Amino acid sequence: MKRKRPSAAVIRKNIWKNRDMYLMIFPVTVYYLIIHYWAMGWLAISFYDYKLLKGFAGSKFVGLQNFEKFVTGLNFGTVIVNTLLLNFYTLIFFFPMPIIFALLLNEIKSTKYKKFVQTVSYMPHFLSAVVVVSILNVVLSPSVGFVNGFLKTLGMDSVYFMGDAKYFRGVYVMSSIWQETGWSAIIYISALSGIDQSLYEAARIDGAGKLRQIWHVSLPGIRETIILLLIMRIGNMVNLTFEKPYLMQNALNTSVSEVLSTYTYKIGMVRGNYSQATAIGLFSSLVSLIFVLSANYLSSKVTDTSLF
Repeated sequence: MKRKRPSAAVIRKNIWKNRDMYLMIFPVTVYYLIIHYWAMGWLAISFYDYKLLKGFAGSKFVGLQNFEKFVTGLNFGTVIVNTLLLNFYTLIFFFPMPIIFALLLNEIKSTKYKKFVQTVSYMPHFLSAVVVVSILNVVLSPSVGFVNGFLKTLGMDSVYFMGDAKYFRGVYVMSSIWQETGWSAIIYISALSGIDQSLYEAARIDGAGKLRQIWHVSLPGIRETIILLLIMRIGNMVNLTFEKPYLMQNALNTSVSEVLSTYTYKIGMVRGNYSQATAIGLFSSLVSLIFVLSANYLSSKVTDTSLF
């Protein structure tokens, strides 16, 4: 039997009845429409030699020229490798940390202590990149930094961590682990709370210790969550937030700190080449799409879990 479609009057009545909910989601809807959807129309800039004051009508259409200029440029290889390596190290060393932290936190029996630890752990997430990099500059300072002070007590020489290119990736990943582990663990903690407690009781009756309970009950219980977040993380392999790499960047570590986000900023905002900057951004989005589709396809074939 075909379901009758509600009339316009019924729809208006339902909207008015739930007006508080609609008012709550209105700002978010407007934000996404303007920032994420309306702005997509301006991607056409990447196919023009765009002049800001002339607009599209007065700008020359150049097709894929901006993409070719970026791909064949001297900095292309360096920027891509730096971005991929920084994301790869973050994936390898950071991604497991929230999972491990959530599993450990799940074993704490005291509710008050658990909430205290969780609150303290995700507080660094709310620090801005400026504050985080400022803390790094102080803590890792060759003259007054705590880390170098400790090295001196061991009879070792001071190390300029923020200026030496070989330490950039390590400092970036370690600071990300400190700042984001607690916040990223929230979703895993929520997933762990949804596991049937009778499974743990059955495991204990069978003689399973804590490690076996984690391996056979906890991890399988959050398996789908881990896989879905991993797919999304792989989809961001060519994307990095702009602020932190840019603030950590200096003349001594540019060879490893120049990533797509900082390079795009310099091309677009510093040099004023909006067309090529837009082309680089579109290139990054397309590569991200390929990554996430590939990861999703492999996951659906290997684990039967996928985003769509």
